[in-house]
Amino acid sequence: MQDAWIDEFEESLARVRGSSPHTVKAYLTDLRAFARYLEGAGRSLSTADHGSIRGWLGTLAVDHAPRSRARALASVRALYRHLVTTGRVSSNPARTVRSPKLPTRLPHVLPVDEVFAILAVPGKDGPLGLRDRALFELLYGSGLRVSEACGLDVDDLDLRARTVRVFGKGRKERLCPMNAGCVTALRRWLERRGELLAKPAPGQDPAALFLNHRGGRLTSRSVARHLDRTVLQLALQRRVSPHALRHSFATHLLAGGADVRVIQELLGHASLSTTQKYTQVSIEQLQAVYDRTHPHA
Repeated sequence: MQDAWIDEFEESLARVRGSSPHTVKAYLTDLRAFARYLEGAGRSLSTADHGSIRGWLGTLAVDHAPRSRARALASVRALYRHLVTTGRVSSNPARTVRSPKLPTRLPHVLPVDEVFAILAVPGKDGPLGLRDRALFELLYGSGLRVSEACGLDVDDLDLRARTVRVFGKGRKERLCPMNAGCVTALRRWLERRGELLAKPAPGQDPAALFLNHRGGRLTSRSVARHLDRTVLQLALQRRVSPHALRHSFATHLLAGGADVRVIQELLGHASLSTTQKYTQVSIEQLQAVYDRTHPHA
């Protein structure tokens, strides 16, 4: 019964909620571990209670960080919400379980000059260089998640209107503006993109905007690898992830005077509280400037 309920929840995650494959995999890993714990304790999903869930989270405390335990609890809560909705159980025993306290972790933000240096490196080595330049311009210029950029099709672009249609978490659709530099980089990439489809190969995806060297859809892992190579060329004394470009987009907009609610819309955040972490970054930067420049600091 437990496996059947978890399998049914997996279908719901993918079909109804539009969760990413990564999210589905993480939830299922947590839930199957929880089901094994319940079996060892002589319980099941239908008989688990508040204490059962707290006991399981306690076993995770040995070798799981608070963030991993919080995600595990979120997985169980989501499963029980589904089971309540479908009438499998009458109440959600995870609803009142307190989540582990998470350490405050501010976004990793790059200085403007380092972002510009990263954007200037690719583009000189044929179609793959042009692709990377267009991709990095889009990640920073429009604040896309790397998974959103990899999921784009050519038809999602409107270069005349300088907008891109993006499907975010839960397949929520939003329209993001693009700056002139980004549009120029995309035009140059699109002129050469067909070269990667010229030689037929397994797994090609002609609809995808960003292609790998075989003509298949570019993956998030590949994007991170290409960005690492660019950072290595620049000899920057820091590691830069694709998400750091999104963080930098939001923080630089805020520093330039953009309203936090506008940034929320651009980033596709469901909650304003998620966006407000960027105000903390800006305050820290202001404090650093103050400490460095004020005569009596």
